[in-house]
Amino acid sequence: MTYNPEIHHRKSNRLPGYDYTQKGLYFVTLCTSGRECLFGDVDNGQMIMNGMGKVVAKEWIKTGEIRANVELDEWVIMPNHFHAIVGITDGVCPHRRGDLRSPLLAPTGPLSKSIGAIMAGFKSAVTRQVNVMRQTPGLPVWQRNYWDHVIRDEEDFNRIREYIQTNPLRWELDALHREST
Repeated sequence: MTYNPEIHHRKSNRLPGYDYTQKGLYFVTLCTSGRECLFGDVDNGQMIMNGMGKVVAKEWIKTGEIRANVELDEWVIMPNHFHAIVGITDGVCPHRRGDLRSPLLAPTGPLSKSIGAIMAGFKSAVTRQVNVMRQTPGLPVWQRNYWDHVIRDEEDFNRIREYIQTNPLRWELDALHREST
């Protein structure tokens, strides 16, 4: 089915007018498609990753290594979702996407070096490898979008960091727990 704005109304959770390429800290959450528990299980408050969970960990670490403008902070892989604090340290992109394209072509996808571009690359790399492991080419691993929050101050940062660190301890009560969905 082709996207039709008259019948398909997708509400963005991005801050209107906010430049997601600028320096700052962002809290992101990605959920698996259908909230399927793909990445392991929580046992006694500790996340035990399976092979697919290890792919997520490897690709997240790689995200910080291959992108000079990205700094990784606290993160956790859960059975059916992923939380992380990611920093953009050099969010000013001298060549906006539109500057590199023909003026006749409409820009598509997220701006280079933005949180959207970072998350798209990460999700794509994980999806490719997980689908090879599952022998399910083309099957979605992640939900279509992701949730983000611009971290505004040190109190916000500390609260989110503690939330990420204690997420496995609260798994049974988590709204994303398979029993809760």
